[in-house]
Amino acid sequence: MTYLPPHFEETDAATLHALVRTHPLATWIVQHQGELLVNHIPFLLDADRGEHGTLVGHVARANPVWQALAAGAPSVAVFTGPQAYVSPNWYPSKHAHGKAVPTWNYATVHAHGVPQAFEDPARVLEVVTRLTQAHEAGQALPWQVSDAPADYIASMLKAIVAIEIPVQRWVGKWKVSQNCTAADQQGVAAGLSSQGTDAARMAALVKLRG
Repeated sequence: MTYLPPHFEETDAATLHALVRTHPLATWIVQHQGELLVNHIPFLLDADRGEHGTLVGHVARANPVWQALAAGAPSVAVFTGPQAYVSPNWYPSKHAHGKAVPTWNYATVHAHGVPQAFEDPARVLEVVTRLTQAHEAGQALPWQVSDAPADYIASMLKAIVAIEIPVQRWVGKWKVSQNCTAADQQGVAAGLSSQGTDAARMAALVKLRG
């Protein structure tokens, strides 16, 4: 379960999907035999497949997590977007009465689902090709799987296993100062804007939700 006050809840599918696509590296947690298996996996979102979309990725064959999936283990993939420390000094209210404390703003998406593993080379190649195309798209000369020798790619494919997670439930939490007054929100946005690129992204979210 996730602690999720109503004013921080985000349910718009397009907004959730956009964060996943912009920040595709997930902390993927799988429950198995009383343990939590934790991995960091870049996932591709296939939004049109399944009731709530499907996440696609791959892991090393040497990683035991894929063998744990045969038991139908529940899992959650956590995608973290912009995040930043918020100083009380940025609140006008702090200067008026002093009643302010530090906090941390963040935007995150949890994708719940029962993952499946696939070893078929053709299916694994498809996953690798799609991931490559997605992440090379911004390059001046995008690398393609076919750029490498075929026998080398074949050997690499034997070393990985494809993973798919049909999403059963999305949980979005946008903690971006919605519980503050308009004046304090403006102060937070101004303070964050002066802190650098990452904080500036959070400033934009505070302004958007203010």
